[in-house]
This record gives sequence, C-alpha cells and structure tokens, in this order.
Amino acid sequence: MSWWVVVEEQRGNGDGRSWSLSETFRFDDLPAAEAEALRLAREYEPFHPWSAKSRRVLRVAGGYLVIVDGRTSTFHFRLTVGEEI
Repeated sequence: MSWWVVVEEQRGNGDGRSWSLSETFRFDDLPAAEAEALRLAREYEPFHPWSAKSRRVLRVAGGYLVIVDGRTSTFHFRLTVGEEI
C-alpha cells in the first residue's frame, strides 16, 4: 500500500490561470504522508506569487488548501493525501 501527497496549484496569470499538477511524493504509511502534507502546507514555495507576503493554511477533507497573498495578487494551492489502490 502506498500513500501519496499531491500538490496542485494555479499557473498562469489573469484569465489564463489554470490548475496544474506540480509535485507528487510517495510514502509507505499514512502518518508520514500526513506529516509531509502539513510541512508542505507551511513551507512549499508555489510557482505564483513570486513575492509572497502571507499565507493562510486551511485543513480540508483529504489535505490542505493554502492561500498565498502576493504583492499584487492572491493565488492558492492544494495538497491532497491519497491512497494508491
């Protein structure tokens, strides 16, 4: 059994923003995957914004939603913990 942490984030600017799969991390057990997801929620450097001023981490079903405020815009990324079946 494998557990994965998947990072999805917004790419592009303005109306051209879209979701993109950025990173995947494999773990042998759920506690390790959950710990890494929380660490990434606090420390992952998303593609946008380039100059982050603040971040808000929200625990959601299956992982975290992170809202990052930049100098001129706000972006967000999602970390999902999932079991490979």
